[in-house]
Amino acid sequence: MNSKDVVPLSEAIDQVEIAMIRLAFMHLSFSKTLVKELGEEKGKELIIRSIIEYGRMISDRTKEGHPDLSNYGIHGKYVYEGKEYIDVRDLLKQAINEELDFSKLEIHDCILSHVFKEQDEEDLGKLYCYVDAAKSMATDPKQKAIHSKCTLCGDDFCQIVSVKTTKQEQKDFENSNADWKNVDPILLK
Repeated sequence: MNSKDVVPLSEAIDQVEIAMIRLAFMHLSFSKTLVKELGEEKGKELIIRSIIEYGRMISDRTKEGHPDLSNYGIHGKYVYEGKEYIDVRDLLKQAINEELDFSKLEIHDCILSHVFKEQDEEDLGKLYCYVDAAKSMATDPKQKAIHSKCTLCGDDFCQIVSVKTTKQEQKDFENSNADWKNVDPILLK
């Protein structure tokens, strides 16, 4: 590998952020179009159903051995027990030696959240956040990864916890029922 093949971390982070900004705008453009064309209730129902499918697709790809997310650039930093991490791999190295309690993990400066706020579209942006529950339930229907804190709901950072699902949540997920949105109550605010 020569020096032209090496990209500084800050430049790599900038490039991931650019891609994430584009993803946020894509989510908003599809969401706004669905709501405008079909009305708020039906539009949001289809967004939720699409996010369920999106979560399934991510879970399937992850099961094939592909990475879920970029190691950096999606969030500004992660804080775990007072220590800051920019590259999530550094945090995961710590987890090898000890069980990582994800309920103590703070996720700061989500790039998508910044775009949703800048566009004054927190409500439509929160619908994207359901992907965490969707991909976790696609992997294991008996568990869901939900938000205990969310910047789009007014918190300073996001925090995700894993809890057991109910039979109704499992059924709603299996049938792509829009009532499944109740799976992550903080996002309903």
